[in-house]
Amino acid sequence: MRSALALVFSLSLSLPAAAATCGGSFSGFVKDLKQEAITKGHAKGTVDKFFASVAQDNATLRADRSQGVFQLDFITFSRRVISQNRIDNGRRNAQKWDAVFDRIEREYGVSRGVLLAFWALETDYGAVQGDFNTLNSLVTLSHDCRRPELFRPQVFAALELYEKGDFDPARTTGAWAGEIGMVQMLPGDILENGVDGDGDGHISLKTSPADALVSGANMLRELGWRANEPWLQEIAVPADLDWSETGLDHQKTVGEWAKLGVKPRAGSLGKSNLKASVLLPMGRNGPAFLAYPNFDVYFEWNKSFVYVTTAAYFATRLEGGPVYTAGNPTPGLSGDQMKALQSKLQARGHDVGGVDGILGAKTREAVQKEQLRLGLPADAWPTTELLSKL
Repeated sequence: MRSALALVFSLSLSLPAAAATCGGSFSGFVKDLKQEAITKGHAKGTVDKFFASVAQDNATLRADRSQGVFQLDFITFSRRVISQNRIDNGRRNAQKWDAVFDRIEREYGVSRGVLLAFWALETDYGAVQGDFNTLNSLVTLSHDCRRPELFRPQVFAALELYEKGDFDPARTTGAWAGEIGMVQMLPGDILENGVDGDGDGHISLKTSPADALVSGANMLRELGWRANEPWLQEIAVPADLDWSETGLDHQKTVGEWAKLGVKPRAGSLGKSNLKASVLLPMGRNGPAFLAYPNFDVYFEWNKSFVYVTTAAYFATRLEGGPVYTAGNPTPGLSGDQMKALQSKLQARGHDVGGVDGILGAKTREAVQKEQLRLGLPADAWPTTELLSKL
């Protein structure tokens, strides 16, 4: 796995390809993959060697279906994964790899705290990179009919890495979802964004911090990272703020938020003309943040709201930011209550992204709309009161 908790998130999966075949006998499926690889122009001998040791991995399927950590709220999750030890190790690594981070900040405009946070949450700074055979996981998930269009292209990307000498089908290991190395990138992402950061002629995200960090920075830039701009900042919000204007789907300039009484907890707000959203991960009584355009890029790396918010906040801590003010948020819903809420929201015509018990971005937007309709504070935080009123 990625670090014990973070791996459950499938980072930066490729865009869906045209309808991919799946299911049937595993050996027949592998035979079809081999034929497709040859059709794509790969030499038959190379293809045979690449797939020679492939095997179905039931542990990968179990991991794919065991993602209860998604249901944790922001405070619980962030306190669980952000330890003093991780902060101390982050500062030591920042000093140890200072020259690499200087290069990244100069050439890519990505602040060191951002990459340090990913490095920490993904693999504990490289210590826990996952022990799943990468090829077995990718082929297993391609054969499985739940999301084959996400994983099948990664099999062929791994084949290309193999041809470059940067992938061993029998020995390369990583996350259950096919991510490799210290910042956990999929084969396709390594092909597109991998950088030989240490100049040895190979891209090794498993053994070279320089390769991993520079590749991660390059990928963030390609995903739209805006150089030398902020990403997330803790704020204090006035009690009379219009809560229906909060959330990632609502933006104002920093100057406009300041006029409404939004203040920084530390330092100063970003440039007044920057667009930003007020983010309340646990409602109006919990922590509050100003999310800048770079925060959106986190969702290109990872789709989990709680993981993204935690990673972005952790990056500020690693650069000396304060511990957030937790406040006194209204108790949230249990997993079963969340599923019941999502079912009710669906019945009212909202797209919640599936009844899964996870408070994702789509469910938050639906909650906020129903809160507004029912005359409740529209802060996008679901409560038992909202559930009962629906």
